[in-house]
Amino acid sequence: MSEIRKTDYELIEGYRKGRLSDFELLVSRYQEQIYNYVLSLVKDKQLTDDIFQDTFVKIIRVIKSGVYKDEGKFIQFAMRIAHNLVIDHFRKENRIPLVESSSEDYSYVDNAPITDPSVEQGMIIDQIHSDLRKMVEMLPLEQKEVLRMRIYDDLSFKEIADITNVSINTALGRMRYALINLRKMAESNRVCLMY
Repeated sequence: MSEIRKTDYELIEGYRKGRLSDFELLVSRYQEQIYNYVLSLVKDKQLTDDIFQDTFVKIIRVIKSGVYKDEGKFIQFAMRIAHNLVIDHFRKENRIPLVESSSEDYSYVDNAPITDPSVEQGMIIDQIHSDLRKMVEMLPLEQKEVLRMRIYDDLSFKEIADITNVSINTALGRMRYALINLRKMAESNRVCLMY
């Protein structure tokens, strides 16, 4: 059977039998998705590298211990480990990452010559996106995470629930509160999110 056509289960079983190349193929299948997920949460390449490596060390331990039960959901299992390591990092740091805004972020709007309506529209849209990104960064970690997985990673609420190890209702609730909080922040800061 071609190495590429092996299922995740077959690769895990092959690794359990000592075929390192099977594990390497498994890693190569999902490394980009897992790495990008961690990077989207921690926003630091070096920290992402560390958490990414720790994720696969933990996966190896679980597989070698015989605890891993394949249910055709290796990626959810791997993402849950990555997710938990990110949460552990922020708990150790005892902080939730926030983005500070400064007047410098907006200075280009005040100084830019607007000669063409399309330039003005582009600047307004850029400003809306910038304001929204800053507000998303101010959300609690669980809400920000669900919002990112749903909007940017295009995951279903079922997949989000599996990755974050919560019920679908909890995932839906976190999304709902994220949207409510974004709306409140926009209103209290008089930020217009519509063009």
